[in-house]
Amino acid sequence: MAELRRDPITGRWVIVGNDKEIRPEDFEVESHEKGKGICPFCPGNEAMTPPEIIAHREGQTAPNTPGWLTRVVPNKFPALQIEGSLNKRGIGVYDLSNGIGAHEVIIENPDHNREIADLYDHEVERIVWCYRNRSIDLRGDKRFKYILIFKNYGKSAGASLEHPHSQLIALPVIPKRVQEELRGSQRYFEYRERCVFCDMVKQELQDGKRIVAENKHFVAFTPFVSCFPFEFWIIPKEHESDFSYLQREEAVSFASILREMLKRVKVILRDPSFNFIIHTSPLEEMEKEDYHWHLEFMPKLTRLAGFEWGTGFYINPMRPSLAARYLREAKI
Repeated sequence: MAELRRDPITGRWVIVGNDKEIRPEDFEVESHEKGKGICPFCPGNEAMTPPEIIAHREGQTAPNTPGWLTRVVPNKFPALQIEGSLNKRGIGVYDLSNGIGAHEVIIENPDHNREIADLYDHEVERIVWCYRNRSIDLRGDKRFKYILIFKNYGKSAGASLEHPHSQLIALPVIPKRVQEELRGSQRYFEYRERCVFCDMVKQELQDGKRIVAENKHFVAFTPFVSCFPFEFWIIPKEHESDFSYLQREEAVSFASILREMLKRVKVILRDPSFNFIIHTSPLEEMEKEDYHWHLEFMPKLTRLAGFEWGTGFYINPMRPSLAARYLREAKI
């Protein structure tokens, strides 16, 4: 029988599991055949993107030329524009402002066919360090209140270009999904005087059923209230509310466990489309006792339909403990 499980952070309900034993091969996965057109993110095509913001380069190669290892550029078709003022205003009951923000693309490596799962740990570390450095730089702009770092892989996950890349968007508002997490974690802290995420880490490590991987600084597990099959979180073992406070040793550990988890998913699920998102505290907040940054990973294995849209519930046919077992058993 399926179970109704309630997220202790947001209060969202999820229907988890059913009477059928589900295996990874039971899910349909879209193929990722690489196109033959010109790729604006490949070396030699630097003129096809806006001028780079930063790049890790080999030797003394010049900006906007080949020789880069990771490269950050403004999105050519940004969701928000960095120039201008917010100009907040209202029309009757409706609030609006100008679409101000920063939208950047982190081109993860020069090879069109090597995703994070295929890289070496030190190559993933460069990507993570780009995330961190851009977060620190953009927090100096007082117009911005939140920085969202995410990756879309595959068409069904929203990727419009095949070359391995992540994105960063600096927003002038705090997103509703983030506000729900902040309110939920604050309520938990006010009642128990402990961080809910720290309690989750402690419980998952004690239980062990949903743990997939861990190292000195991080743990990866399939949450008890997973909204999606094979969803996993990567979360610091020690309390830290802001991703941009990541130190070098922690970045090494984070890169290692991220690459490992993406490799496990690629092997077990035959390279599915996915999204991952780094959840962190708002820019205006100082160190928060009641919030804990983390990465959430969601493979595209099921589709939202009328029930989900009408109720806000999710239906996850795969029990998280079973998903964790399959991921642990992956031959990587």
